[in-house]
Amino acid sequence: MASRPTPHVVTLGTAGGPRWWAPADTGERTGIATAIVVGDAFYLVDCGQGAGRRMAQAGLDIANLRGLFITHLHSDHVYDLAGLGIFGLYALQDRADAVRIIGPGNRGELPPVSSRAVVVPSPLAPGNPTPGTREMFEALMAAHATDLNDRILDSLKPSPLEAFRAEDIELPAGIGYHPNDNPTPEMAPFEVYRDELVTVTAILVEHPPVAPAFAFRFDTEEGSVTISGDTCFTQNLVTLAEGTDLLLHEAIDFDWVEQLYGDKTDDASRAARDHHYKSHTSVRDAAKAAEAAGARQLALHHLVPGHAPSRVWEEAAEHFSGRFLLPRDLDIIPFGSQR
Repeated sequence: MASRPTPHVVTLGTAGGPRWWAPADTGERTGIATAIVVGDAFYLVDCGQGAGRRMAQAGLDIANLRGLFITHLHSDHVYDLAGLGIFGLYALQDRADAVRIIGPGNRGELPPVSSRAVVVPSPLAPGNPTPGTREMFEALMAAHATDLNDRILDSLKPSPLEAFRAEDIELPAGIGYHPNDNPTPEMAPFEVYRDELVTVTAILVEHPPVAPAFAFRFDTEEGSVTISGDTCFTQNLVTLAEGTDLLLHEAIDFDWVEQLYGDKTDDASRAARDHHYKSHTSVRDAAKAAEAAGARQLALHHLVPGHAPSRVWEEAAEHFSGRFLLPRDLDIIPFGSQR
């Protein structure tokens, strides 16, 4: 009888940001997406550009997908969500239970306007300017209704709203959360999903102006993996990742930010520079978070820019006492007891 494989991560996509990054000496990185494989099942965290293709290249059968967990609703984390719903339903038509899509709820109010603005911009879709995960998925499927209804009525395919069940994460009561005034209150991790293979807990992290933004931790019988989502250095992430076997943490090259925006004086460029500094983590601070959490392994992903050479990210190894990894797309990282 074959032994069950050790739980592992497949780094489907390792670049961050709403861009198609040009290939460079590090090779091509696609949008952020991570598979957690436990036995025959797998779980997906974020669904960035190229995620569907990368799943196929990794040999992951969508019929074995238990759930998609969305850290936050920035476009580079949900770019392939429509594709998952439209194309994925074909692999799920004989499956009895729906794949759960679990992510942030409706923000409830717009973020503050940048202090750089001279004229206040007009928001898109003022009737519902901050849809959550459930509303987003339903709207994406509705936008493709011509195609989907052809296939539902003519080819008797299932509706994606039957094959997938999108739901919003409900925040614990009494933590003092407010999307603008207190988006990252100090808190304890809380459970968002459980089955016979994994328990998934979440915590709020700091990625302004996004709110809510989550990090997720997957605990199995053999080990754990924590995924930071997009965040600056925050104690909540350290709390969630305490003692984890593997921490996958975002990182940005601030030298690149300066090269891109440092000499520009227009308001949009200055606002973009502001955003990167207040919302993301340097290589050194990612290592600091892993060290503070006592993580056994640290892997950097959601790399911005996606085409930076490896030496930019390898500084993390100088500030982390555990095992440091710099995965490429489609790398496999065991995190179970047999690693």
